[in-house]
Amino acid sequence: MPRAILIAAGMATIATAGLAIAQSGPPATEAIEQVHQDAADAQNRSIALEAAAARAIDDAAKARAAEAAIGVRIVAAEKEIDTAEANVRRVATLRAGQRARLAAQQEPIVRLTAALQTMARRPPALVLVQPGSLADVVHVRALLDAQLPVVKARTAGLRAEVARGIALQQQADMAATRLHESRERLDANRAELATLEAGHRVRAQMLTDNALHESDRALALAEDARDIADLVDKLDAQADRRERLARLPGPVLRPPVPGRVDVPAPDLLPPTASQLAYRLPVNGRLVRGLGEVSDAGVRARGLTISARANAQVIAPARGRIAYAGRFRGYDNIVIIEHGGGWTSLVTGLATLRVNVGDAVDQGSPLGRTRGGKDGVTVELRRSGDPIDIVALLGQARG
Repeated sequence: MPRAILIAAGMATIATAGLAIAQSGPPATEAIEQVHQDAADAQNRSIALEAAAARAIDDAAKARAAEAAIGVRIVAAEKEIDTAEANVRRVATLRAGQRARLAAQQEPIVRLTAALQTMARRPPALVLVQPGSLADVVHVRALLDAQLPVVKARTAGLRAEVARGIALQQQADMAATRLHESRERLDANRAELATLEAGHRVRAQMLTDNALHESDRALALAEDARDIADLVDKLDAQADRRERLARLPGPVLRPPVPGRVDVPAPDLLPPTASQLAYRLPVNGRLVRGLGEVSDAGVRARGLTISARANAQVIAPARGRIAYAGRFRGYDNIVIIEHGGGWTSLVTGLATLRVNVGDAVDQGSPLGRTRGGKDGVTVELRRSGDPIDIVALLGQARG
């Protein structure tokens, strides 16, 4: 549309200039060429501005996608660290048991070896002067012949335990190496995310006024809300009004052919449960599910995950940040609108890196955890009703 307006304006300028030149006398070739050049320059500027606007949109989308990809890699690296640490603990337990078994099997062999060494140190002449010594030697020889298979079997077991000990040591070295590599990857991903965040902050300066307006409106709703469920309901109602306003038809252009009316394209339908791509926001251990009753007698409306301190928390699905900040007795919370009445609530964050009004992709970093027994809670709602996230995750895997 801007390009067409500029071209039309340029053509009008050419016509006006041509008329003026015709009225003033003989044609002025240089003036006509200048008008043509001005029109071409205007068209080129229009194309350049449209391309710049498209690049700005693409750059923002690319930045979100890059941050989301890094967020997912950070979660994967944290998962690798958890696995490597568990493997280190497992190998340490196996090695402790192996050392205990080795010590138990070595004890009788050590006693037998000591007895044989004592007999070997006896002088041969002592057999001739000590009464019964010859009979004792024969008796001991018979006992040794009888015990030799047992000794061989036990020493074979010892050799096997020693070999297992060497293998366990190699496993321990490999587990330690993988743990070190996983931590290096985590540090590299965090550094890359910090670089992207710095660029994100620079771009965000242009949207400060709008972000402050959105944040003030969200804070006003938070002050009026009785509890966190009431806050989510108020934000749902606000999002519903915004979506209905966005779906209102705009001005209809005059058809290019009289009598012909183009049918507008239908609006995109909101996502259904089978279409909403969803994932857990943090890596950790599930400690409470939907519908479970806590010690305080409160029925859970989502999933609670026990995560390590300073773990990365990411957006479970694509959407828009409707609220980000502290809320009464909670730590930092984030509420994400996914459209069509779908809303996610994530609580238990120590730090935040998103603002109200930000667009996020699935995997975009939201902040970091504090750690501790409370964990991170994620709730998914549709029109205010809790949705079973586990079933949704199962559909996504299928």
